[in-house]
Amino acid sequence: MSRIGRKPVVVPASVKVAIADSTIEVEGPKGKLSLAHRPEIAVAYDEAKKEIAVTRQDDERQSRALHGLTRSLVANMVEGVSVGYTRKLEIVGVGYQAQLKKANTIALQVGFANQIVLEAPAGVSVAIPDPTHITITGADKQAVGQFAANVRMVRPPEPYKGKGIRYEGEAVRRKAGKAFGSK
Repeated sequence: MSRIGRKPVVVPASVKVAIADSTIEVEGPKGKLSLAHRPEIAVAYDEAKKEIAVTRQDDERQSRALHGLTRSLVANMVEGVSVGYTRKLEIVGVGYQAQLKKANTIALQVGFANQIVLEAPAGVSVAIPDPTHITITGADKQAVGQFAANVRMVRPPEPYKGKGIRYEGEAVRRKAGKAFGSK
């Protein structure tokens, strides 16, 4: 059996869980999320223990694969509505900066002739503490990570000078460039 799939998901006191047919809805202080799971997987909520158990019906290859996946998705939903997810980006380069245009819309000046304007999806909020740092937060782990990847994709860090948008703490592999004055 799947080690991850067997572990029950512990639900904090501030989170409400509702299961109907093949849909699980989780609501907490940070928001509300829902997931439609596959029919091969059964999800049960134990109100007394405050735990969500994910089980599979058979040992087919597809069911085994979906067992751990469904449990991970449910655990991410519970953590997202109770604590939330955050991705931090930093901008490196002379004159490179970000501005908050209006609520959840950022304008990036990263070496192009025009500003690049990106609007965050619903449920994702953007904060810019200073012009070279961007903080993306939200309850949905996938939405936060995807928007952070979209922002980084505008100008990924290049290997020669290291300029571009990178995740905070990301190690950029640097190249030496041309050898100067070699004979």
